[in-house]
Amino acid sequence: MSFRDWQRAIELTNISPKSGLAFAKILVLPTNHVIAASTAPEPYPMQNTAPPLPNHIAPNESYGHAVVDADSTHPVLVGYLFWILGFAGAHRFYYGKPLTGILWLFTGGLFLVGWIVDFFFIPAMSDEANRRFRRGPIDYTVAWVLLTFLGIFGIHRFYIGKIITGVVFLLTGGLFGIGLVYDFCTLNEQVDELNRSY
Repeated sequence: MSFRDWQRAIELTNISPKSGLAFAKILVLPTNHVIAASTAPEPYPMQNTAPPLPNHIAPNESYGHAVVDADSTHPVLVGYLFWILGFAGAHRFYYGKPLTGILWLFTGGLFLVGWIVDFFFIPAMSDEANRRFRRGPIDYTVAWVLLTFLGIFGIHRFYIGKIITGVVFLLTGGLFGIGLVYDFCTLNEQVDELNRSY
């Protein structure tokens, strides 16, 4: 069918001349034009990629979750080791609970009942301490072990960088025991403050 025949058919069917002529021209295009149009490259497919993590999220963090770091400031295993001395409140001092630690100390772990119950609460106390205290170059566990076994000599104070008071503890037996009690109640806060200052 020629172009004139298409034009006449358009006039008979009341199609607007403009759209009809355009349609007719498409139908009578040379074959090579049609092939070129049919082989045009398809749009580049969109890839299903996850959005980049925000700058404040480290690669080992869980995006959108509460857990930020796998390392622990107060490990559960160490808590259970201190729990062996739990009748004296050692694990509660370690996890930053000095008031109940003192209560456990003077009541034999709340007459051993609180000591036994705490066996099941060690993981929860560990999680709370991990969220509360800042990680840093000073290790909480090392500081607590030194305080527990060598605190009267001030070795824990030498470890955390408090040399002058470490010497005072060494010469006075932990400041006659008063400084030792103070450190048992505040060691976590002291280490946390120092770690935040780095």
